[in-house]
Amino acid sequence: MYYSINEIFQTIQGEGYYTGTPSIFIRIQGCAVHCKWCDTKYTWSCIHNNKIPFQELMKKKISNNKWSYMNVKEIILNIKEKKWKAKHVVITGGEPCIYNLRSLTNKLEKQGFTCQIETSGTQLLDCSFNTWVTLSPKKHKTTLYTSIIRANEIKFPVLQEQDLLYLEIILSILKHRKTCHIFLQPISQNPESLKICMKICTVKNWRLSIQTHKYLLIR
Repeated sequence: MYYSINEIFQTIQGEGYYTGTPSIFIRIQGCAVHCKWCDTKYTWSCIHNNKIPFQELMKKKISNNKWSYMNVKEIILNIKEKKWKAKHVVITGGEPCIYNLRSLTNKLEKQGFTCQIETSGTQLLDCSFNTWVTLSPKKHKTTLYTSIIRANEIKFPVLQEQDLLYLEIILSILKHRKTCHIFLQPISQNPESLKICMKICTVKNWRLSIQTHKYLLIR
């Protein structure tokens, strides 16, 4: 299988449960969710004119709409050639679950990596059993039941307090089924949203995710 890849790079995970963890990010090109506040809108469409050879893709230093098709073997080979030290791989997007990710995650684990998928939960999720699933539900798109049940953490974007009504619906499905880490994440570092998230996290004993990488000015 070939995946449409926007970029592969090493950095520090800035969000959710694995905040602070050195990570290799594999960013998938393509997404139909189209959140208004999205900070990776350049990943929404696979426009042919923006397609480049994967050798050129691996040299990217800035995030943009250039992308390339790569298979599992090419992805792993290029990661090894970089000699990166991180052993945690984050598969993100765009929306990574537009693809079946089982082969990719299984092969990465065999190479000694742990895997994490960041998904909106709007597409069927297929990955290895050990993959950590970060679900980020969007109230303007239906979140699949199977994605909710599979999630290891829910990282919920918040702009205003009424947004949390959708999170309560999600949590009612999870009730008594499994333990799931809950993070609230203020959208676009909005100060008022941050206050709301801090207040609710304190009341509910949830956790706060503040997109650390943006404060550190890293990818």
